[in-house]
Amino acid sequence: MNDTFARNINYLRISVTDRCNLRCVYCMPEGGVDLAHYEEILRLEEIETIVRSAAMTGIRKIRFTGGEPLIRNGITDLIKMVDDIPEIDDIALTTNGILLSKMAAGLKKAGLKRVNISLDTLSSKKFTEITRGGRLSRVWLGIEAALEAGFDPVKINTVAIRGFNDDEVLDFVNLTKKMPLHVRFIELMPIGENFSAARDGYISTTELIDTIGSIEELVPEKEVAGNGPARYYRIPGAPGTVGFISPISNHFCDRCNRLRLTSDGQLRPCLQSPKEIDLKTPLRNGASLLDIANIIRLAVNSKPEKHDMAESGWTGNRRVMTQIGG
Repeated sequence: MNDTFARNINYLRISVTDRCNLRCVYCMPEGGVDLAHYEEILRLEEIETIVRSAAMTGIRKIRFTGGEPLIRNGITDLIKMVDDIPEIDDIALTTNGILLSKMAAGLKKAGLKRVNISLDTLSSKKFTEITRGGRLSRVWLGIEAALEAGFDPVKINTVAIRGFNDDEVLDFVNLTKKMPLHVRFIELMPIGENFSAARDGYISTTELIDTIGSIEELVPEKEVAGNGPARYYRIPGAPGTVGFISPISNHFCDRCNRLRLTSDGQLRPCLQSPKEIDLKTPLRNGASLLDIANIIRLAVNSKPEKHDMAESGWTGNRRVMTQIGG
């Protein structure tokens, strides 16, 4: 399934909930955000139906996100349902890791192949402060459980923010020297935040590579399994890798292969664009698999050529990232 710019769209990111068990200060207000009512959220069977329709159009890779996907009741069952769809050959999940230690083995058995863990600090004190009460020790138990369960690769997603965790960059790099972890530094995007504050905290990939490269030898590495646009390096002898994702300084829109489905059933062809296509209403009105597939094809044809977050930020968007899906 190609869009109007000849990009092969084969990857669907699905938010299964807009809820989260953390209240990170850079993500949402202390009181949280307005949450969708239960009846507004797609049921597990509806998500499976959409994935079956998407598979008819050429979607082959699925990633489950949130909010925090592991708080969604039945997430393991959903993964098994999707794993049973013959055309789907890759299922991944992004999590904050808080619940992963208890669920990793079951998720792997259900058919989950890969896991990404979002972690922006290695300081227990700082983690508790920025998450408003979260415990870093629980995330570490989740990372260890993911490795023990046999997930490969296990990726750590770290948003680099000046004045917040820029003093920990080398600590994250050192993880790759001790464990088979793939740490990816992601440039800060002005999503759901004050645009000027996001610009003040921004650190470019070039600056990060220069900082790390002044201390460690970075050897270019082939792509690590997954669907993302990261550029990878390995420190000689290290079991893990260091990756860089540059959505602002070197955006990858020309090879973007993804769509996003929100937890309330809206399909977004582009992360930044506020344009959404309603799949829930036709689905609940009795649309067939083919009907939904045709709506998805129309949505793909509306996918824009590129974003302009560096210039305009999050202008025109009514949703924050927890409501769209990470």
